[in-house]
Amino acid sequence: MIDQPTTTIELVQIFKVLSDTTRFGLLSLLLTHDLCVGALAKRLGISEAAVSQHLKQLREAGLVKGEKRGYWTHYSVERNRLNKLAEALTGLTGLARCPDGACTNHPNKKTDCRKDGAKMCECTYQYPQRVKGNPEEGTKE
Repeated sequence: MIDQPTTTIELVQIFKVLSDTTRFGLLSLLLTHDLCVGALAKRLGISEAAVSQHLKQLREAGLVKGEKRGYWTHYSVERNRLNKLAEALTGLTGLARCPDGACTNHPNKKTDCRKDGAKMCECTYQYPQRVKGNPEEGTKE
């Protein structure tokens, strides 16, 4: 397991794990307390087996870790990992926006909008008479 999510695939996998409301609830509880499976099950109102299955996925994503304390294992959030995930998501907002946007009609026919002022898409409107304003600036309606 990589400490910092570096690939898009890895980020998507982590977000898939977090997309489940129960797992998100587990993570929220574990951010405030280190808890065992029994305590988590009682607080969430689900079975211990269900909690264990959700914790397994959170562990595999590197978001929680377990620490044996006597007979029970107490779980806590890997805050470093969660912070790295937040940094990766924040980093996406810093990507330069293409001034021409992206083509939704022909997604496979793209050019790099950052090279020599080339447009991302050369699509034309199907019904130019329905376009309000200048066709180069308007939207389809």
